[in-house]
Amino acid sequence: MENIWIKNYNKNVSPNIKIDTYSSLVELFDESFTKFKDLPAFTCMEKSITYAELETLSRHFAGYLQSLGLVKGDKFGIQMPNLLQYPVAVVGALRAGLTVVNVNPLYTVREMAHQYKDAGVKAVLVCDNFADNLEKALPQTEIEHVILTGIGDLLGNFKGFITNFVVKNVKKMVPSYNIPQAVRFSKSLKMGKDKTLSIPKIAPTDLAFLQYTGGTTGVSKGAALSHQNIIANTLQVSEWFKGTTEASAILEGKEVMITALPLYHIYALTSNCLTMIYIGANSVLITNPRDMPGFIKTLQNTPFSLMTGLNTLFVGLMNTPGFDKIDFSKVKLTTAGGMAMQKAVVEKWKKHTNTMISEGYGLSETSPVLTTNPLDGRVKVGSIGMPIPNTVLAILDEDEKEVAQGEIGEICAKGPQVMQGYWNRPEETAKVFTEDGWFKTGDMGYLDEEGYFYIVDRKKDMILVSGFNVYPNEIEDVIAGLEGVLEVAVIGIPDEKSTERVKAYVVKKDESLSKEQILAHCKGNLTGYKVPKEIEFREELPKSNVGKILRKKLKDELSA
Repeated sequence: MENIWIKNYNKNVSPNIKIDTYSSLVELFDESFTKFKDLPAFTCMEKSITYAELETLSRHFAGYLQSLGLVKGDKFGIQMPNLLQYPVAVVGALRAGLTVVNVNPLYTVREMAHQYKDAGVKAVLVCDNFADNLEKALPQTEIEHVILTGIGDLLGNFKGFITNFVVKNVKKMVPSYNIPQAVRFSKSLKMGKDKTLSIPKIAPTDLAFLQYTGGTTGVSKGAALSHQNIIANTLQVSEWFKGTTEASAILEGKEVMITALPLYHIYALTSNCLTMIYIGANSVLITNPRDMPGFIKTLQNTPFSLMTGLNTLFVGLMNTPGFDKIDFSKVKLTTAGGMAMQKAVVEKWKKHTNTMISEGYGLSETSPVLTTNPLDGRVKVGSIGMPIPNTVLAILDEDEKEVAQGEIGEICAKGPQVMQGYWNRPEETAKVFTEDGWFKTGDMGYLDEEGYFYIVDRKKDMILVSGFNVYPNEIEDVIAGLEGVLEVAVIGIPDEKSTERVKAYVVKKDESLSKEQILAHCKGNLTGYKVPKEIEFREELPKSNVGKILRKKLKDELSA
């Protein structure tokens, strides 16, 4: 399918960029460390480290990892919230030639053991708060070396933030555990300082990350992402930044990015960590974004220009006291991904901040960004935008044939950011690639006449009502537009007469909201078979640690 945006998007953005500029991420890092050495690279709880400090600390950590006997290609796990230790560990591990395996710190013992064993992780850096589960999982893994870190590492006694944070904000306090072979992170840096670092030769095709899928539709699988995959997406996203208007141009060494999404998630990893290193930005790490009052306070005290988030995060911020005191006057770009943005949320954000949310789209398997809305103001609410440079999308039917413009099919992609495959799962890899190389995303969508793509829903979330395809996103968008609704999730449940019927789960913002009001609103905005047959009020909806509402959990409840 022709990349229509080439014809009508900002002339500053090249549709094809040179993605082999760097042979490895380490080469990219070294350039940034030299270019931006005196600038702040990452800030956490008001404590910053410069690019020069990041380079030094990462070299020490890399030296320590090599001293353990770890060699190029070995798998290294990182399990922590957003802390200064994260970029140090990632850069250090990559510098040592290792493959990084990001692990959700809130994983259960079972989930943790599966991922570590599946990836063949040999060493891991974990935050103390989650070490008890690691201790239980260790016997089921091949892990030989454990490095422990505390929230306060790299912060010193900075303004008492450590004590305040631990006491007020961390829901899971440091549990008791016993891992006698573990080494403290601070000690690893001291030990690595005296080691001779041997820089391995890293090829573009060498694995940089094993990025595991959420496992919401089955067993969690590791997307094998090479240095070239990640470099390509970093350069693609950076090139897209040139599409801003002159007044809001994104400049090297000048930007401040708010990073509330966890860095172990592919979206924040590429957009908030690696791309920000490439452009010399200061990434402000929010360690516990669920503490909304604390998050609001940080935003009030931090002049910022860039921000990433997702629908539930924006909803939470706008419904927290103090949001109206945040200064958005310097904000150049707010982007969203991870789940569909609801029209009502986008419009409310625009009204209160005078900034548009530019929605994009991607997956762990694509490093992740495939599309995003233009950054020159031509945002289409509800659209995931246009393909970024060097990327082509197609809408294919069940027979893998391209459908007509405007028709719904599966979104498929080609580009240098698409993974090598699933780690040690050739059969699963074969299922998601067509014979001619299209990656099948599993998302249903369509293309409009101007080259903007839209997602109607996950292929597996589609509801079949009396032969009609019903997409939960559409119904959720309608219900979310009703005053009094805070959050909503829609699923299909078995029905003898119609195969499935629509059920909506709603979290109230206004306690006076009734089921009758919701039904009346739906009947006025949806055709009959799309109107929910059941409505259930909940105090909260199940979410991933990123904040994505998990419909599968609701389905599992019903099955149980």
